[in-house]
Amino acid sequence: MLSPSYPQRAPWGTAGKLRAWQQEALEVYFAQNKRDFLVAATPGAGKTTFALTLAQELLRTRVVNRIVVVAPTEHLKTQWADAAARLHIRLDPRFRNSHVAPSRQYHGVVVTYAQVAARSSVHKHVTEGARTLVILDEVHHGGDALSWGDAIRDAFGSAVKRLLLSGTPFRSDTAPIPFVEYAPDASGGRVSRTDYNYGYGRALADGVVRPVLFHVYSGTMRWQTSMGDELEAHLSQDNTKDVTSQAWRTALDPEGEWIHAVLKSANDRLTEVRQHIPDAGGLVIATDQTVARAYAKILKGLTGQSPTVVLSDEKEASSRIEKFSDDTSRWMVAVRMVSEGVDVPRLAVGVYATSSSTPLFFAQAIGRFVRARRRGEAASVFLPHVPPLLKLANEMERERDHALDHKQKDDDGLDDSLLESANREDKASDALTEDFKYTALGSTAHFDSIVFEGKQFGELAEPGSDEELEFIGLPGLLEPEHVHELLMQRQSRQARHREAREAREKAAGSPETTLPAPLHRTLREQRQLLNSLVGLYARQTGEPHGLVHAELRRICGGPAVGTATVAQLQSRIEHLRRRVHS
Repeated sequence: MLSPSYPQRAPWGTAGKLRAWQQEALEVYFAQNKRDFLVAATPGAGKTTFALTLAQELLRTRVVNRIVVVAPTEHLKTQWADAAARLHIRLDPRFRNSHVAPSRQYHGVVVTYAQVAARSSVHKHVTEGARTLVILDEVHHGGDALSWGDAIRDAFGSAVKRLLLSGTPFRSDTAPIPFVEYAPDASGGRVSRTDYNYGYGRALADGVVRPVLFHVYSGTMRWQTSMGDELEAHLSQDNTKDVTSQAWRTALDPEGEWIHAVLKSANDRLTEVRQHIPDAGGLVIATDQTVARAYAKILKGLTGQSPTVVLSDEKEASSRIEKFSDDTSRWMVAVRMVSEGVDVPRLAVGVYATSSSTPLFFAQAIGRFVRARRRGEAASVFLPHVPPLLKLANEMERERDHALDHKQKDDDGLDDSLLESANREDKASDALTEDFKYTALGSTAHFDSIVFEGKQFGELAEPGSDEELEFIGLPGLLEPEHVHELLMQRQSRQARHREAREAREKAAGSPETTLPAPLHRTLREQRQLLNSLVGLYARQTGEPHGLVHAELRRICGGPAVGTATVAQLQSRIEHLRRRVHS
């Protein structure tokens, strides 16, 4: 019985044998024998291989004699056609709405959702002209607009078989997705019903995708409001939404120190990774074209190389992505809308430099980094420390269905429809960038922590310090089951570096650090840090966690962790640090 991680992932459907989940999904498909079949599988798991293998079998058994693939972007049309060719399925990616019918030399065509929406009658004619299998890739795009959904239903309503694919959480608006089956939930609403689900958590355990380490950076931001008031806030503090959004935008300002420091740290991380993976590349996801070019200029100054810049309205965008995928250059900078169309398996380091916080977009963006080529590769994504992103990073393994009839927005307060609109128009137009007029005055960056599997590791550190380098210098090859242990070790080593620095500063008589006072951390962060230290101390001494907590309460005073104040938690943290160090 082959491990699910074998064969090692080959690009776009070239694997010679199926992974365990793909074989299992095929068995479920043929057992159910449904007209519409929805598969939700994490990015990088091999949806393309699964879909084309199914198409090959349906062609062989003459259930269908034509294939239509609907993809989100022009770039993906070519990738689907290339992948199909390796399985001896000929698909035409150049089919246009002006064509009457597919050429006879092809088994079918690859089109985009926008293409279908523009002239559904053409695609209806293609579908009705043969026994057709329609593959809807990233099917949530079918709900981008009411007219799109109507067009897709009109075009493909007569298809013999429809395979629906999704690699990201479904949209959070109430636009129904064509051909998706909805069923009542406990609250009386309707939620999508997935026929086969292969989530990130299971794929990570199988070795099919990479572990993703989120390098989180906080810092102090200063800006001026439209009323002339100058404000200052720490990026990681619990603030009102408007203050958080302005601090976030200040951090991403190309003229500020924060993004310069984070890009330098990300580049240093890429250098470390390339010692183990020589062709590893990095991707910066920017909010708009102007800042994308500015970030590229910063990276050129750091590396001496001009990054690949991908702007959606340029005809060369697809060719630039393909060229970057095939070469060994270091960095690509892209506006956020191309994230779903970027499939570059060598991407290992990312910088999330956009103000979008919808679960849909975040999952799409992180999906660019989880694609594993061989077991042991790990990915690092650098994030600003803002509550919406930390929440999403901590919920990487959460599986979401598409809910109709709900009346509330997502927990982050934003609708996925805002993302879809921004993606189609390539504008920085979400709620975080429209509502507040301000002028950025300055910013500083601090390494805050690493988030992995919902846990945070590490303490505040200045960029470039030995304390930050403990996490920048993590090996580029990491087995998933060893990541947690290694992060605990690096956290302990970082603490020793901190102790040595503080001793030097004390001997010098004047503190040199620019780090904020420890009490800047939120109550939740203090609890997580205390629990991490308790876990580390318990491992060192063999004492149960509960006994360590009880001893800390006896010595430092105060109630249980769940009701203790920040100051009380900080007292226990400092006491436990001294014990751990000793």
